[in-house]
Amino acid sequence: MSGRLLTFNCHEAWVHQLGRLGRPLDIVDGLPGRYTDRWDERMRPVPQGARLLSLDAALAERASYDCILGHNLSDLLAVSLDAPRILVLHVTLEHRLMQAKCERAPSELCEAIDRYLAAVGGVAVAVSDMKAQSWKLAECDVVESCACPSEYPDWHGTRATGLRIANQVSSRREYLAWDLHEAAFSGMPVRLVGHNPDLPGVEPAADWDDLKRGLAAHRFLIHTAGPHLEDGFNMALMEGLAAGLPVIGNRHPTSPIVHGLSGFLSDDPLALRSFAKLLLDDHERARIMSAEATRLAEERFPPSRFVRGLEASIERARRRWESRPRRG
Repeated sequence: MSGRLLTFNCHEAWVHQLGRLGRPLDIVDGLPGRYTDRWDERMRPVPQGARLLSLDAALAERASYDCILGHNLSDLLAVSLDAPRILVLHVTLEHRLMQAKCERAPSELCEAIDRYLAAVGGVAVAVSDMKAQSWKLAECDVVESCACPSEYPDWHGTRATGLRIANQVSSRREYLAWDLHEAAFSGMPVRLVGHNPDLPGVEPAADWDDLKRGLAAHRFLIHTAGPHLEDGFNMALMEGLAAGLPVIGNRHPTSPIVHGLSGFLSDDPLALRSFAKLLLDDHERARIMSAEATRLAEERFPPSRFVRGLEASIERARRRWESRPRRG
């Protein structure tokens, strides 16, 4: 076990993975601008070895941290503690500009981040190659998330229903390629799970165990994404594969799905609809594909790679912090 880390309550599924590092972890909670004002236990439990605390408490304690991990520049700028820093890039630059309704030139934003990281000796870490490339920073590590099949109950798929896991659909339609989703699956037995307060009857899972049970019971998982805004995979897809769910989605250039083996891919809504019907009608075909999905998760998203990658980035942040420019 190494030293303590500090991060912020955002992207609970990603932050939960930090528990795999075996380090003590402080999570700044109760910040404005998040979809909930406190850690959302429906998404994930608080990681083992972690504690939640306010920003004021974190600043008052003046604890020593091996690294501070922020999910945006505002996180890092809010902490006046002297420690190595990592900026985690969860979305593409294009998506960030859409979210913020920013009129600033993309090159200016990237240059500002480069200057800040150089000044504080910080490191950027993107959660995928696509996101790293979109930001065009001078340097950027890539550390993909992970999912471990042994942590999920065995898939049985007895519920002849598809599953889509997505938050805030109404404000993220282009990001989620939602027009394609609706054209392909409207009127079919497909359940939407996630934080969508404006959609009647749609709720997050009760907790992570409830989500795992749901993954085991459904016949397939759906993942569609706008290729210029989001990857062909996310945490929901990784976990679906780990739980043994075949995946149906669009032909995204970064999709890990092998068409016909671990799922089906098409940009044609009628074809997607036919693939969904095939799996709904043929449990045995879904079972065979389930084994391929689990194998793909083991090979493509192992926890050991996440831990090695993030620890390497933390070490690089430490070296850059020690050699950073000093004032006076």
